[in-house]
Amino acid sequence: MSQSLIEALQNPALYPHPVAGFEVIETHISWVLLTGDYAYKLKKPVDFGFLDFSSREAREHFCHEELRLNQRSARDLYLEVLPVTGSPEAPQLGGDGPVVDHLLKMRQFPQSGLLSNVLARGELTPAHIDTLAQRIAELHAQAARVPAGHALGSAEAVMAPVRQNFEQIRPLLGEETADLAQLQHLEAWAEDTFARLAPLLEQRKADGFIRECHGDIHLANVTLIDGEVVLFDCIEFNEPFRLIDVISDAAFLAMDLEDRGLKALSRRFINAYLELSGDYAGLALLPFYKAYRAMVRAKISLFRLGQEQDPVERAMILRQYRNYAALAESYSAIPSRFLAITHGVSAVGKSHVALRLVEAFGAVRLRSDVERKRLFPAAGEAELYGAEASQQTYAQLHRLAAGILRAGFPVVLDATYLKHAQRLAAQAVAEDSGVPFLILDCQAPQTVIAAWLAERQAEGRDPSDATLAVIQAQEAGREPLRDEELPHSGRIDTHDAASLNGLVERIRQQLPEL
Repeated sequence: MSQSLIEALQNPALYPHPVAGFEVIETHISWVLLTGDYAYKLKKPVDFGFLDFSSREAREHFCHEELRLNQRSARDLYLEVLPVTGSPEAPQLGGDGPVVDHLLKMRQFPQSGLLSNVLARGELTPAHIDTLAQRIAELHAQAARVPAGHALGSAEAVMAPVRQNFEQIRPLLGEETADLAQLQHLEAWAEDTFARLAPLLEQRKADGFIRECHGDIHLANVTLIDGEVVLFDCIEFNEPFRLIDVISDAAFLAMDLEDRGLKALSRRFINAYLELSGDYAGLALLPFYKAYRAMVRAKISLFRLGQEQDPVERAMILRQYRNYAALAESYSAIPSRFLAITHGVSAVGKSHVALRLVEAFGAVRLRSDVERKRLFPAAGEAELYGAEASQQTYAQLHRLAAGILRAGFPVVLDATYLKHAQRLAAQAVAEDSGVPFLILDCQAPQTVIAAWLAERQAEGRDPSDATLAVIQAQEAGREPLRDEELPHSGRIDTHDAASLNGLVERIRQQLPEL
């Protein structure tokens, strides 16, 4: 019936808008009918276990679910659900006759806008990733929380699909000895990691981090519409795929970026997401969830192996599997950690220096301006930058840094650190954590600082409220680095790209596995 219906729907007279022509895009679960300005999705009557569209009532339900869920992030893209009445051979949109099926009406957009295609053209920018991080953080902040008594989100519920991956992959590999040995190593790591993280997984559920997420965030599910980054096509058909930890949702995109060779952008995305959400506690779960996402992709790549006889095609399938398995294995590596702090007045370029360490080493950047406002969201400027608020802000930076280091990530603290006592407190965190301590002494000419400050104020997007008067006061109150601090410090002329590149290289030489 659905095949005849999709053919009958290719009649311009049925639509209350001009039709430029018809094009049908078919997937294993739906047809999408393109008309020019609008697209209409018809779900197929299929039951794959993980989704069931076999009844008309189910297809209607999931059309409404798809509309509801995707309007959270793409309201202008997902428009309405329309009943199809009449008969499959002579359908009408709306009408008073018997309901044959339902269509999801969407605004049509060019496939060239998909970020996967933007990347293929070499046009994907860090700004796209920063905006996408904002969209995802906003979605997660507004997403409904899974009730504490719900079965989904418990530690065992999280681990069940991880174990299922290994169970389903093993027979598909046949006699591939090296692949089987690697799979055994990955499975052992997953079990050990789960045993260590199980209390945190349960705590995440209790704290409300299991939410109605997107479930399928990758570059092909993000598009540019009128220059805006739009996240679409979330999973409506399976609650276990969608009712997940927010950090698992973010991990999918991070893994997808790394699979595409975009490790620096992946690190930038995670850092931006954390700054926006404040969910630093989820970092300990990130490698576990990224490895899980990579193994799902690895498993899917193997599904065709049993039906494929051509040796060349089989080799290509195995190569794709091995790429994903190697990516999953990379998440089991023990990272090199360090704690770095910036030192310098506002607008000297500290945040830019810190971001380079994020992209180069996977460090997590903690910005004093962001955390200060998170601590004191309703404070006026005088209170926000008073001595008491500053003391609490630095204490919070150090608490967060200790937790991030325990989670296995290097940290860079983006703050002025003009007082010796503040630097001593940060060094104590590094010593307690057993990691190297670095002071990034950021310098720039006064004319450059003034120009950067004016540019920052004109853009209006930076979290810092510093003015030229504030910077002058900082200069007057600065406590220079002492002799005992110099072995930990390195000067960076922030207006000189070579100086920053040299810093990155020096750190890389000291921590070669990063």
